[in-house]
Amino acid sequence: MNAPVPVAQLKQPQVNSTAVVQAGFFDLQGFELLQRVAKAFASSSLVPQQYQGNVANCMIALNLARRLNADELMVMQNLYIVHGNPGWSAKFLIACVNSCGRYESLRYEWRGQAGADDYGCRAWTIEKSTGEKLFGAWVDWKMVKAEGWNKKNGSKWLTMADQMFIYRSAAFWQRGYAPEISMGLSTAEELVDVVDVRNDGSFTVTTETLRQDMPRTTAADVDEATGEITQPSNQLTNDPSPTVDTQAGATGAEWQPSDAELAEIHAREMAEANAESSATTTTQAPAGRRTRVQSSME
Repeated sequence: MNAPVPVAQLKQPQVNSTAVVQAGFFDLQGFELLQRVAKAFASSSLVPQQYQGNVANCMIALNLARRLNADELMVMQNLYIVHGNPGWSAKFLIACVNSCGRYESLRYEWRGQAGADDYGCRAWTIEKSTGEKLFGAWVDWKMVKAEGWNKKNGSKWLTMADQMFIYRSAAFWQRGYAPEISMGLSTAEELVDVVDVRNDGSFTVTTETLRQDMPRTTAADVDEATGEITQPSNQLTNDPSPTVDTQAGATGAEWQPSDAELAEIHAREMAEANAESSATTTTQAPAGRRTRVQSSME
């Protein structure tokens, strides 16, 4: 017979052995949970257009919200795609700084006369743990004009300059003292300032143009043992200069094929020419007879 179960054991609460699943990319159950939540957001009309019907975008936004410990819908409403580049709204970063608990609310200091080159502002606040007053970089009309921010089509610097000064100075302060809040992303206002949209709808991203124009070195220029660049030959990717044989580098002579290489090239060309000049080919007729088929060259 089965032994009786003690009454004390029957009264013990049942322990739930189900582990808590955290939504994430690198765990099977977490990924499935993240995908299910993202599908719910993607089917909603309350999220911005770039997330509606796009499960992948919703998953990335949910992951950012978890890392920032922020509300998921708030992240989606403040993460913009500006010509293919993601960026936070400046007001979202200001709200994150004000609510993180490490600083007092951001304040702004102004200088100069309106319209003058020295007119601008900088952001500042007080760090709660030390009581230190933290100042950001000055943003003035001289910087705006030098960077060409006011020359872009549809630039807000021409219609709401003071608000743009606040947004830009706040972004400068945040990157200087709390870069982890933006997670490496620029603000949407900054992305607009570096994009020049033409009348036909095409655009040029200034930062990408600068990156493409930077000198580049080939793998042959890097010493595998030390990792140092030995000789920066052909630095620019669009350098039209011909390739120089390393064995003839001292004289600067162009590479020339040897007699054996010339013979091999000639033989290959002759073989290709013979294959193309074949006048006829034969194929099996349905009745078992061989018939002559005119080639396309006849």
